[in-house]
Amino acid sequence: MSQAPAPLSSWALNVSPSPTLAVDAKAKALKAAGEDVCGFAAGEPDFDTPAHIKAAAVAALDAGKTKYAPTPGIPPLRDALAAKYTDVYGLPTAAAQVVVSPGGKFSCYLTVLAICSLGDEVIVPAPYWVSYPEMVKLAGATPKTVLATDATGFKLTPGMLEAAITPKSKMLILNSPSNPTGAVYTAEELAAITAVAVKHNLYIMSDEIYEHLLYDGVKHVSPASFSDEARERTIIVSGFAKTFAMTGWRLGTIIAPEPIAKAVAKLQSQTSSNATTFAQWGALSAYTEADKTKAALDEMLVAFDRRRKLVHSGLNAIDGIDCLLAQGAFYLFPNISSYGLDDLTFCERLLDEQKVAAVPGSAFGAPGFLRISYATADETLQKGLDRLGKFCAGL
Repeated sequence: MSQAPAPLSSWALNVSPSPTLAVDAKAKALKAAGEDVCGFAAGEPDFDTPAHIKAAAVAALDAGKTKYAPTPGIPPLRDALAAKYTDVYGLPTAAAQVVVSPGGKFSCYLTVLAICSLGDEVIVPAPYWVSYPEMVKLAGATPKTVLATDATGFKLTPGMLEAAITPKSKMLILNSPSNPTGAVYTAEELAAITAVAVKHNLYIMSDEIYEHLLYDGVKHVSPASFSDEARERTIIVSGFAKTFAMTGWRLGTIIAPEPIAKAVAKLQSQTSSNATTFAQWGALSAYTEADKTKAALDEMLVAFDRRRKLVHSGLNAIDGIDCLLAQGAFYLFPNISSYGLDDLTFCERLLDEQKVAAVPGSAFGAPGFLRISYATADETLQKGLDRLGKFCAGL
């Protein structure tokens, strides 16, 4: 009698599948089966990649730029990124501090691997992006979540951070603008949190992937900007996916003190080698053809801002829903706890009964909420709001 195969690794068994991708996959399957689904679950722009970026990638393909690239990225792109952080954000940055990776998600994971060891604790403010705790667990460290509700605008406070720190604390993860809430820390709020992290010698992984998707005149601020001590402890993660509608290109970036950047590059050399070469040459045109890039981004921002206001107004018009107006990204995070229905059941029934796909807040460590993505057509948003209102009226 043959034996059963040996069990899978503890890493594979202990990590959870991405709930956002699962909801989006179910919605797409229903659409493929002919159902009229309003998808509020996808975390990607509904715009195409700007034409000049696609053209640059095609030109790179035609020029034969299809071989391995240097592990940390092609030199012109690293130079352009260093110049961006130096000139735009006032953070003196050398190309040696830049690593280009195959996706912002992988950039985050490499950062966690470079910083954390077995037994370390990583402070993860909730609501959090679904992958943060799983990445920490894959590194052998322990995620320590701290819930910040709508009472604090979904933002961690210095007091909350102080209370969460233990002798095992190694790193704090910050995400502003936030996925899933769209919350943006003010400079004053961020400075106060950064000061606590510096006082306790914590590293900060600052996920700034939505840095350009801001509204109401809000300006982006990085924790690295407050002091030399903060800059020495901050790893900035960003990428091209959200700002330039390049989610499938898989290009993330890391800006870090040089010893950390070298460690990240070493890890990448043994895992993915390099980000796709011709995709990097395409991404470079986002900086070399800056006027075209700005025009494409401005077009997206006008649409996203209009949709943000439409969805915010529509959600708050539904009896029983309370929703803050986010100032960044393309998400809103309404409170649906008044219905007495857990958020997972709420989302399952909403999809089954009204064909509206949304992600439950519990996926982000915040039960009683929903994540609504407004990165879809205005008509779809209005139809989805009407269906959501009908569903809630029947509860």
